Amino acid sequence: MVTLQGSKVRPEARAGAGGRSISRRTRSHACGSPGRSGLAQQWFQPESRVWKRACPLLGSGHESPGMSADLKARAAAISFRQCRLFESVGRLASFRRGSEACNLSQPAATQALSKLEHEIGDILLHRKASGSHLTEIGKAFHFRVQRMFAQIQAALQDFGVSDPAAASVLARSLSRSQVRSLIAIIECGSPAKAAEELGVTLASVQRAVRQLEGSLGAALFHRTPVGMMVTPDSLDLGRKLKLATQEIEWGLQEIEEARGARTSQIVLGALPRGGSLLLASVLDAFTRRHPDARIRILTEGASEMTRRLRFGEVDLVVGIIEETTNPDLANEVFAHTPVEVVARAGHPLAGRADITLGDLTRYDWITGLEGDSRRLCLDALFRGHDLPRAPIETSTLAIIRQLVADSDRLTLMTRYELEHQGDGLITLACDPVAAELSVGVTMRDNWLPTRIHQDLIDLIRTAAGGQVAAPPPR
Repeated sequence: MVTLQGSKVRPEARAGAGGRSISRRTRSHACGSPGRSGLAQQWFQPESRVWKRACPLLGSGHESPGMSADLKARAAAISFRQCRLFESVGRLASFRRGSEACNLSQPAATQALSKLEHEIGDILLHRKASGSHLTEIGKAFHFRVQRMFAQIQAALQDFGVSDPAAASVLARSLSRSQVRSLIAIIECGSPAKAAEELGVTLASVQRAVRQLEGSLGAALFHRTPVGMMVTPDSLDLGRKLKLATQEIEWGLQEIEEARGARTSQIVLGALPRGGSLLLASVLDAFTRRHPDARIRILTEGASEMTRRLRFGEVDLVVGIIEETTNPDLANEVFAHTPVEVVARAGHPLAGRADITLGDLTRYDWITGLEGDSRRLCLDALFRGHDLPRAPIETSTLAIIRQLVADSDRLTLMTRYELEHQGDGLITLACDPVAAELSVGVTMRDNWLPTRIHQDLIDLIRTAAGGQVAAPPPR
């Protein structure tokens, strides 16, 4: 099943304007007791407009991309305590030493691992005289659990726990309720709504976040005239913790795939330039291979899609790769496509071999929005010259194509776009645009795709390599 969704773009909000974390020297004093935590006396105003402006949502509807409701519920039922024990036993290959590392009696450890295997629906460890050894399913899930704790540790270090050893200990002492409460408050906008969303009492949410503040030795919220607001550092911590906990969900999905289940879900971002075209060329083949897979496609601009990717709302983004300064994102380039000056067939400049920039400025242009690659290429083409009149700005290829085909307007299109949606359009023989765009996918830098994700990426790579480089019509 494939679902196409053109979501309304939320305006990017500034997080916690004016808010600063308490320095490491004073954090323990500010948060050392529940009475001084910054949360015990005053909470957020639930309907505060300031909160909504200052705190961008970590997710939409608290969903993880590509996850069924059943799988998410199973993942949520797995506690960090179970994960810590399983990781220790698997790493040490000893049930006794793993139990001791987690300060658990062997009966308590046996019960915890039995509950974990029940949630997984499979045996994770073989206990023998020679030690406790991971099964094949156990190895796959153990790897995801280790990734989760490594990401939590990295998030804590970025937050300010500078000592790696201290961050490692703290990462293994946090509880799922603490992490879940912080994320829910940020997403819902108030502790009361977070409690309602999680199905727990307000007191339990408040207690969990107070405990988290105490463990971190830092205030997660700061006081404003309208109430308590999340700090920018806390926003980033919540985002990273959310991504870390998704490792458990991906681990469960991989186990289901290993059992032969084909009901995996994928959420894709399709950029206006090239993304939709490229996906359309591979989805038929992909759904034939995975007939029960569910695919949801979001189509938005580059900046909003980047935000969704960073916050874990989409699995990967497909299309013309935009320049990014985000250190937590990585691009994989599949092909390069030249940028052409495009007009309708029969345009007054068609067939001429001596077209100058002055000739091009005599016609209206259609260009992209500010920061869009089409706009940047236009600036590059006319660098050092007056820009042409461009009264229409859009990133929607269907609109661009129709307007150019019905008038003497000009625009820039990639060769790939022209080949696939350029009926009735031609390229003009003018100086080449000093730019070549890259087609590929953008992913989170530390994201590990599942097998079904990798299958789709391989199909996109093959399609991009075979479709982009044919010569354009003139």
